[in-house]
Amino acid sequence: MSEFFARFRQHPQFNAWLKWWWAWAGGVSVRTKFLGIILTLTILLGLSVTWQVRAVMNRTLIEELQERGRSIISDLAARSVDPILLNDTFALYELLAETVSNHPDVVYVFVLDPQGQVLAHTFEGGFPTALLSLNPTDSDDNSHHLRYVSEQKYIHDFASPIFEGQAGTVHLGLTETRLQSVVTAVTGQILLTTLIMTLGGVVAAMLLTWLFTHPILELVSTTRRVGRGDLTARAPHWADDEIGDLADAFNQMVSDLETSQQAVAEKEAARSRLLAQLINAQEEERRRIAHELHDGVGQSLTSLMVGLKLISRLNGQTVVANKSEELRQVAGETLDEIRLLSRQLRPSVLDDLGLAAALERYADEFSDHYANLVVDLHCNLPDRLPAPVETTLYRIAQEAMTNAARHSRGRTLSVLLSSRKGRVQAIIEDDGCGFDPIAARKAKDSVGLHSMTERADLVGGKVEIESSSEGTTVFVEVPL
Repeated sequence: MSEFFARFRQHPQFNAWLKWWWAWAGGVSVRTKFLGIILTLTILLGLSVTWQVRAVMNRTLIEELQERGRSIISDLAARSVDPILLNDTFALYELLAETVSNHPDVVYVFVLDPQGQVLAHTFEGGFPTALLSLNPTDSDDNSHHLRYVSEQKYIHDFASPIFEGQAGTVHLGLTETRLQSVVTAVTGQILLTTLIMTLGGVVAAMLLTWLFTHPILELVSTTRRVGRGDLTARAPHWADDEIGDLADAFNQMVSDLETSQQAVAEKEAARSRLLAQLINAQEEERRRIAHELHDGVGQSLTSLMVGLKLISRLNGQTVVANKSEELRQVAGETLDEIRLLSRQLRPSVLDDLGLAAALERYADEFSDHYANLVVDLHCNLPDRLPAPVETTLYRIAQEAMTNAARHSRGRTLSVLLSSRKGRVQAIIEDDGCGFDPIAARKAKDSVGLHSMTERADLVGGKVEIESSSEGTTVFVEVPL
């Protein structure tokens, strides 16, 4: 048997039916499940009780009817002896009529002589001859019982010999109509009680499901609020039961999460402040070094060039003059490189004229340094932006252009800056070979990409990078 059930569970149709049933049951709300279970159990209980009570009552009443019929027929057989022996037909008829009137379940009584002829009966429309051979008796029997159907009614016919059959036979017919009406009435009462109990069960189930599901729905609503970032939300504690324990555990989890998030936010704020200070310190250091290179080293090299030029004029020797001229050229090239390095460290034009002018100068120098890359720059900006925004956009553009020149192997580089609706947008796009931005961000040597993102975050902006085999595009957006 166990192997049969194991094979049946492995049948594809059974598994498909089980999946369908589980999907249907799982899609129904808990309230509907509770109502369905309680309503089904109430109806099944009511119907089973009704069927059992009806069956027991019907069996008991029929047994009582049979016992009563045997008692009545036995009494009739004993009382019919004298009228029959005295040949008093009228007295015999009165005895039969009295029996019918005293017992509401009796539908007929008749007496037969030993030859089977009718001596007396209680039928008003004539005696039905079919009853003569319906339930025959023997002289040595006490009584015979037969149940039959007549005119859609069940009739119990009892037959008993009179004076051991020497004086004849008496027949008694009892109907089940009254008993069936009693059973039907009781069944109706039970069904009505079942209906009332079902309605009460439905009301109780609705109340219970509300008491059970309302805290769960509140917990679900609180969970959704927490999912949207509202860590101040708390689930109400309805009762000191399992659901109350669940709400307390959830609230404790949210409280711990809020504490952790506050700690993370404080650490992130401290990190942002430290990063901003580092970047500001870096920019200040770059400004100082650029100033020193431009004013200090630059002026020294300029003085050296002037001195070498004077030496070449004062000394007439050709060798000395040629050597001083060569040194002057070296000093001039060094001065140009120092000035370029000074502008790359911190272009003074960024502080003096703004972002657009600084990017234009940087684009010119960038084109001279990377001759194989054509730079197309378009700036549609106000005259001046806040200093942190200008510095951030300049450094991001500088990093993106340098990455494109070093790694993209492209031929053109487009830089577009515009301002609208209180935000500054920058787009740096090349037609190179592209790369995987996600993998690049995870790489340990992707300092430039992280620097661009961190700089934008410090001023409330964002950086998005899209790359394919047709090129790379860097989107920057910073609020003013």
